[in-house]
Amino acid sequence: MSLIHVYLIGLAAVLAMMAVIWVVSLLIRNTSIVDIFWGFGFVMLAGVYALLADGFVGRRVLLLVIVALWGLRLTAYIFWRNHGKGEDFRYAAWRQQHGARWWWYSFFQTFMLQGLLMWLISSPLLLALGSPVPARITPLDVAGLLLWLLGFAFEAGGDWQLARFKANPANRGRVLDTGFWRYTRHPNYFGDAAQWWGFFLLAAGVPWGFLTVYSPILMTFLLLRVSGVLLLEKSLVETKPQYRDYIARTSAFFPLPPRSDRSDQDG
Repeated sequence: MSLIHVYLIGLAAVLAMMAVIWVVSLLIRNTSIVDIFWGFGFVMLAGVYALLADGFVGRRVLLLVIVALWGLRLTAYIFWRNHGKGEDFRYAAWRQQHGARWWWYSFFQTFMLQGLLMWLISSPLLLALGSPVPARITPLDVAGLLLWLLGFAFEAGGDWQLARFKANPANRGRVLDTGFWRYTRHPNYFGDAAQWWGFFLLAAGVPWGFLTVYSPILMTFLLLRVSGVLLLEKSLVETKPQYRDYIARTSAFFPLPPRSDRSDQDG
């Protein structure tokens, strides 16, 4: 079976999955459940690609393991974080804005759109999992794995530190600025992007794999400008007065020493 056919089967599978989740969201009146399945959708797509394509076994096993670790951890974390908290304010605002039309509008604006984005972004997984050559682990594979490990540490570590911080009532209204959060205001988003650049490196060494560079670029853009940094910081600046000071001294995305530390070193 050609990779194009495998890719199209992946599209059908992810859209069918999102349609089922959409029906569930209507039954429970909570569009937020779509966020839970973002990571799981990529795990499902990787499974489809690995099952139907005939790639080099070593690269297939490596990629399936790290995609599953990334996607299932993210799914479990978002489920735990959102459980019992009702619909996210973004979807609640759209529900109010569209009124009686929201039941079908959400199908296209939220569920089908996210399904298409998953499918487009998953292209490095398709080529890395489906290419039989090179039939060995290459330096690019090793570089991709190392970059993925760095990203996983920032994303999982940042989420864990934030969960512990929020669990302490004494931190209500305060800003977390230690650990990973000392070096970037969004270690989880940086880590997510880094992992996708790692997935791309695993694809870059196979035939035509370099063409999928749009995937990590698109993921990084979404994290920075659409659903991640920009959207979150608008609300944080309004709700936490200390956040402006945090912005002044801490890198928004790429990990860097705090500005006060850099000023001391320059002096």
